[in-house]
Amino acid sequence: MASEKRRPRSEIDRVQGICHALRTAIIERALLPGDRLPEDALGERFGVSRTIARHALGQLAAEGLVDLRRNRIAVVVTPSFEDARDIFDIRVDLERQVVRHLAGKLTDAQVKQLKAIVEAEHEARHGAEGTSIRLATEFHVRLAEMTGKPILIRYVTEICYRAGLSLSAFARPHSSDCAVSEHLELIDAIKQGPAERACALMDDHLEAVASRALLQSAGARSRDLMNILAPYAD
Repeated sequence: MASEKRRPRSEIDRVQGICHALRTAIIERALLPGDRLPEDALGERFGVSRTIARHALGQLAAEGLVDLRRNRIAVVVTPSFEDARDIFDIRVDLERQVVRHLAGKLTDAQVKQLKAIVEAEHEARHGAEGTSIRLATEFHVRLAEMTGKPILIRYVTEICYRAGLSLSAFARPHSSDCAVSEHLELIDAIKQGPAERACALMDDHLEAVASRALLQSAGARSRDLMNILAPYAD
């Protein structure tokens, strides 16, 4: 953290921009587990130095999304099935804390924000699968942000992206219709309370996501990194 403060603001912004782009590419399944992330290719695609690309990869490694290997080789993490199951178990516990903080306290404005995300999920349900997964993740991250608890927000955000990575490794097609209906039920339950009922609904929802998704290996693909990241470089 101290070293980040010593860096120029513009450099920190560029690092964060690359991190955001790579997280999005991972959650949308443009980048898959095992994909290589060469510093020089990232630097060229995002118009930054290899040093800045290296800092971004280091941050993503700290978040559990990138594996830094010998000789400065970075790849998207390939979680084991056991890791994936553990990630979802931890996510249930963290999101239960989110629900406890919000149950019976959601404002009309917050409900409107959440329903706007669900509406976007509904509109995207026949489009690219990665878009639906990203929006479903945004729904849960936005819920965490509404708690106003920085530590909780950080860990929920990280675990949601790691869960998305796990879905890339062990997944059948994402069920956007289920996500839409379950998210609407969650909004109503959290808005009305009590916390116990809302927590139970969140538990059921996340367990359903895991049981629907953590079924089979997605298999390996070979693609060109520059083309993959082109939509994320702006």
